[in-house]
Amino acid sequence: MTTPPAGRPVKHSLTLRGHRTSVSLEAEFWAAFRLAADEEGKAINELAAEIDATRGDVGLASAIRVWVLNRYRSARS
Repeated sequence: MTTPPAGRPVKHSLTLRGHRTSVSLEAEFWAAFRLAADEEGKAINELAAEIDATRGDVGLASAIRVWVLNRYRSARS
């Protein structure tokens, strides 16, 4: 498997409350999202479902990116 160039979105399938969906995030965001899920003791699908439930009319990929950014900003303060 080749690694996509930095910044190139990578599509992965997620299951949110029994519903399959695909999300495209940059590899760096996938890595940060997986690490955050591990640190919170949650499966990535569980964490994505929580974000999905509160995202309103924002796309899921954007909501995940903003969630990851805010999490790391909070950790620095």
